[in-house]
Amino acid sequence: MNNKLKIVSGVLTAILGIALILIIKGHRTNPSAPAPKLAYDSLKTIKTEPKKIFGFSADSFIVVTSEIKKNEFLANILLAHQIDYATIDQLAKKSKESFDVRKIAAGKPYTLLLEKDSVQKARYFIYQPDPVNYVVYELYDSLGIYEGQKEVEIIEKSASGVIYSSLYETLQTSEISPYLAVRLADIFAWSIDFYRIQKGDWFKVIYEEKRIDGKPIGIGKVMAVEFNHFGKSFLGFHFLQADKEDYFDETANSLRKAFLKSPLKFSRLSSRYTMRRFHPVQKRWKAHLGTDYAAPSGTPIMSTGDGVVTHSSYTRGNGNYVKIKHNSAYSTQYLHMSKRKVNVGQFVKQGDIIGLVGSTGLATGPHVCYRFWKYGKQVDHLKEDFPSAEPVLDSNKLAFDKMLQEQKAKLDRIQIKEMLASK
Repeated sequence: MNNKLKIVSGVLTAILGIALILIIKGHRTNPSAPAPKLAYDSLKTIKTEPKKIFGFSADSFIVVTSEIKKNEFLANILLAHQIDYATIDQLAKKSKESFDVRKIAAGKPYTLLLEKDSVQKARYFIYQPDPVNYVVYELYDSLGIYEGQKEVEIIEKSASGVIYSSLYETLQTSEISPYLAVRLADIFAWSIDFYRIQKGDWFKVIYEEKRIDGKPIGIGKVMAVEFNHFGKSFLGFHFLQADKEDYFDETANSLRKAFLKSPLKFSRLSSRYTMRRFHPVQKRWKAHLGTDYAAPSGTPIMSTGDGVVTHSSYTRGNGNYVKIKHNSAYSTQYLHMSKRKVNVGQFVKQGDIIGLVGSTGLATGPHVCYRFWKYGKQVDHLKEDFPSAEPVLDSNKLAFDKMLQEQKAKLDRIQIKEMLASK
């Protein structure tokens, strides 16, 4: 047995020896032959981009982030990071030409970029007045101040819901920015009384969400919306015409009309136009030739249409009031203001703030009494049918129809969140 193992071992040794001689010979006879590639030669070197912060390489500095505290000033922050009084004084004077350091407010975030050494002296102070904008203060020998903006990402999103209390609360419950309620109120300000929204009303909406660093910071444009109110659907589509953004219905008519439905964005209709009402202050029956909208004191009051202010005054009955002439046919009046914000002769546009809700004059609580004149006679504005603004131009009809088809298909695919109706 041992003899057999010795024979096999000898044969293997001889074979390996011959193979080694052949390999060495081959390399000697063909010196130009390429060397065999090793496995790691086929791997590519992956280069990672250095992390940027406000345009600076974060790896080059010690990065400190915090918020401005109450009663904290820029001087306190910089002194703690090796910037002397003389430099801070120069910086404060220089800042008056751009972003004054006195505008720095408590609660706002800031970033310090410090040198990577034992001293850790501040080289840049970056202040963010809002999520998009920032101000850079350069702290080198040559001081500099400049403003910048973070890159905003736009994401298209959709939402839906059934009203069970208010549009605001419905959006909040669905973890959607309540600011969307304001946008929808603006779009349908001429056709839907948002102070009369009912339980069971529902909506579908396609909108833009603004993001910075992957985090939502606000609502952009509303691209398309369907709002069902009292069983009737109202549609609105965003469309750019003659370099002006506007909203149109499915028949290409503008949603804008000559007058807004209400002088307040959100309020409660507390008393309608009527020829017989018991006056809460005078304690007698009389005509009430206006429409009352109750709202908290200080709520902004809007002009419901373009026009010229003819009265901005005070009387015992009206309190602080403003009257606006819109054209030869229509005038509007706004009573019981806590403060008037326009003067006689001033031109105002639809939606301009002309005063604040109050309870001056003969009023039991904060509200605005909205009065409407047609050819010199007071009428119920809620029963008037006002003309729309300019529709989609014939030259834009093809582009509008294409957009309409695409957006309606998107709206049709949105499922109504019925779960909200049961709350």
